Amino acid sequence: MPRDIPPLAEVRRITEKKRDAWWTVMLVDPVATPLVRWIAKYTRATPNQLTWGAFLVGLGSAACFAQGDWRWLLLGAVLYHVSFIFDCMDGKLARLTGTGSVFGAWLDFVFDRIRVLVCSVALMGGQYARTDDVLYLWLALAVASLDALRYIDSLEIFKIRHGMRKQIKARMRAARKAENQAELAFMEDLLRENPEADLETDRDTVAPLEPVAPLEAAPAASAMEATPATSVTPAASSLETASAAPATSAAPALSATSALDGASAPGTAAATGAATDVPAPASAPARRRTAVVDLHQEFRRRFPWWVRCRNFLLRHRIRAHLISGIEFQMGVFIIGPAVDAVVATTVVSGVLLLIFELAIIYKLLLSTRDFTRTINSFETATAPVNS
Repeated sequence: MPRDIPPLAEVRRITEKKRDAWWTVMLVDPVATPLVRWIAKYTRATPNQLTWGAFLVGLGSAACFAQGDWRWLLLGAVLYHVSFIFDCMDGKLARLTGTGSVFGAWLDFVFDRIRVLVCSVALMGGQYARTDDVLYLWLALAVASLDALRYIDSLEIFKIRHGMRKQIKARMRAARKAENQAELAFMEDLLRENPEADLETDRDTVAPLEPVAPLEAAPAASAMEATPATSVTPAASSLETASAAPATSAAPALSATSALDGASAPGTAAATGAATDVPAPASAPARRRTAVVDLHQEFRRRFPWWVRCRNFLLRHRIRAHLISGIEFQMGVFIIGPAVDAVVATTVVSGVLLLIFELAIIYKLLLSTRDFTRTINSFETATAPVNS
C-alpha cells in the first residue's frame, strides 16, 4: 500500500540542500528527487540499501573502465553517473523518511572513498594496458591522492572553524553573563539561512569590531527617542535590514544587528503601542540585540567581486566552491571517458581542484585573522573592568 508522501515541491524542500555542488543541482537533483519520492511512496527501501546500490553500480563502472576500449569507457561513465545519483538519493531518502543513522553516514563515506580508489585504478590501469604508457599509473596515484587530500583538508578546516566558533561563543557567554551582553550569531549562518540576501551590501553590514555595550533599563520616552536609530525596518533585502544596526558600533568583525529576516527589531512595536494606548512605566528593560560575528569580512573586503558572484550562485542553490571533490570526480570518471580524453580531463580537473583548495586555505587564513581580532576585542572590552 502506498505511503502518504508529500507533493514533489514539498519533497524538494525537505530533501534538497540549500547549497550544493553545481553538478548535483543541475544534473542530479532533477532526477534523484522525483525518484526518491517514488521510492518512499511505493517501496520499503532504506537509505543503506541505496548506499549499497550506489557502491555496486560504481564497481560495475570500474569493470567497464578496466576494458580500456572507448565504448566500454562510455558505458563506465554512464554507470558512474548512475552510481552518483544513487549516492545522492540515500541521503535524500533519509531526510524524507527520517530513517538516517550514524552508521549509514559512515557507510556512505567509506563506500565513496573505495569507489573512487577502485575506479581510479581500473580506469588508468585499463588505459595503461591498452597503451603501455606509464603516465596512466602516475595519474591513478594522483587521482586517489587528490581525492584523499580534498576530504582530509575539508575535515581539518571544519574542525578549525568549529573551534573558532566555540571560542567566540564561550567569550560571548562570559561577557553576557557578566554584563548582560547581546546575543550572538554568525554572519555565515545568517547568510546560509537567507540565500536570497543581497550580498553586495554584506561588507557594509558588519561594522568594525567592538562588542556591544550592555543594554540598560531606560525611561520609555528615551527608548522612543532612540527608536529611529535602533529599530530595524523591513528592507528590500535581508542584509540591508542588518545594516540598519546602530551606527555607534565600530569594529572589524562584530556588530549589533537584528536577524536577517526583514522583521522589525524586537520590542519596537511594543514600545510604540505603550506610548499611544497605555501610560508607559517609569522604566522598561531594553531588549537584547543580536551581535553578529563575521569571520569572512577581510576576504570579502579584498575580493568584493566575489561577493556578487556568490550572491548569484546562492540564488540558484549553487555553492561558491565550484570545483570540489564532486566536480573533480565527474571530470575524471565521466567527462574524460565519455570524450576519450582521459589524460587531459584528469590533469585539468586536478589543477582546478588544487586552485580552489588553495583559495579555501587562503580564505581560512584571512578568517583566522578576523577571529584573532574578534578575540582581542573581548579582551580590550574587559580590560577596564579588570583594572
